[in-house]
Amino acid sequence: MNDRAVVVEDLSRHFGRFRAVDGISLTVDRGEIFGFLGANGAGKTTTIRMLCGLLAPTAGKGSVAGFDIYRQAESIKKSIGYMSQKFSLYPDLTGRENLNFYGAAYGLDRKQIRVRTQQLTERLNLQDFVDRLSSSLPVGWRQRLALGVSLLHEPKILFLDEPTSGVDPVFRRKFWQLLYELAEEGVTIFVTTHYMDEAEYCGRISIMHQGKIVELGRPFELVERYRAANLEDLFVDLIRNRDNVNAPA
Repeated sequence: MNDRAVVVEDLSRHFGRFRAVDGISLTVDRGEIFGFLGANGAGKTTTIRMLCGLLAPTAGKGSVAGFDIYRQAESIKKSIGYMSQKFSLYPDLTGRENLNFYGAAYGLDRKQIRVRTQQLTERLNLQDFVDRLSSSLPVGWRQRLALGVSLLHEPKILFLDEPTSGVDPVFRRKFWQLLYELAEEGVTIFVTTHYMDEAEYCGRISIMHQGKIVELGRPFELVERYRAANLEDLFVDLIRNRDNVNAPA
């Protein structure tokens, strides 16, 4: 059995002359929490959209859950959970109505939707929120609801794009506790973030800058290798040095 959940080789995406993603390569193991770091505009979201079958690459190769990103995009979409920065929720529907809608879109029957809604409502502590309009929920609870939507069909790979943006540190920690539980159950977590404290929760991280992966490894091993005080200092130094190298003379 192949233990690779995600395999990417020289993957690129260009928009005209702009190289949003520029020849990146990486692998993610099944059941791993993999962090995808970078400042805004580094190319993280574009990469995730390609891996989720939502955007065609310009060049390179890749597979997700064993499916080719060029030829089997629809199979990828059915095999993964995806939570975007904007939560992918319909604001004029309640949480339960969102779960019903997405459950049907995933091909679940009414009984399956009802059972999974009950399970996820209890697991994510959404009992007091599931019957309220999603637009009326605090940001943190909207994110929990969006996580529930992405887990409805029990995917083995979960893509999370800046899932805790705008949330207070206490809620962020609780959210990550949920991710750890999912990983222990064998779910692969591929998460983009620009929070350095979150990156430390990941088994491995990649640091992306201007469309390229500039470093990849275990967080604390990278800190030790570069003799940095912490991961944030390492990140800042790497990006600054990269910018200095690329600066015009």
